[in-house]
Amino acid sequence: MILTNLEKHIEALIFVSEKGIDIGEITEIINSICDNNFSDNDLSLVISNIQQKYEQKDLAIELVNINGGFQFLTKKLYHNTINQLQLQRSQKRLSQAALETLAIIAYKQPITKLEIEQIRGVNCDYTIQRLLEKDLIKIIGKAISVGKPILYATSEIFMDYFGINSAAELPQLKDIISINNEIGQQVE
Repeated sequence: MILTNLEKHIEALIFVSEKGIDIGEITEIINSICDNNFSDNDLSLVISNIQQKYEQKDLAIELVNINGGFQFLTKKLYHNTINQLQLQRSQKRLSQAALETLAIIAYKQPITKLEIEQIRGVNCDYTIQRLLEKDLIKIIGKAISVGKPILYATSEIFMDYFGINSAAELPQLKDIISINNEIGQQVE
């Protein structure tokens, strides 16, 4: 079969993909449905054209490469609007304990359950289980220590949700803490 309008087929693949879809997967799918034998580089050029098309100011979405995969996302200009929708639809919010645990894992990964519990000062069995069920964290192996405890790290879904490519892109503590949080009087 000869594939016509290759760009639209790639757009459709990216659009229907639940997660980011990488160039290798796109190439494999396109080559499986047509007689051509496209390389990753061939299709990267097509994807670049698609990205340029969606950079127009009159469009609300853009094509971005996050965590090694391509996704259609709303432009930053519309994030407040989308955030309001998410807040209204959000029925299963993370508890304060889950947020604290997720933050510890994000900043200290890879980390064991015992290390998380030492930081938080409470048992984290239930919270870790809920984060695993929501696919926000994943098991990445076992530590080389007594008992070989399980190591946890953030998942691709976590990265996609926050729009980052790696944990290195997380905000640094110095960016979060403001001078207004000081206790006591300021001496001049």
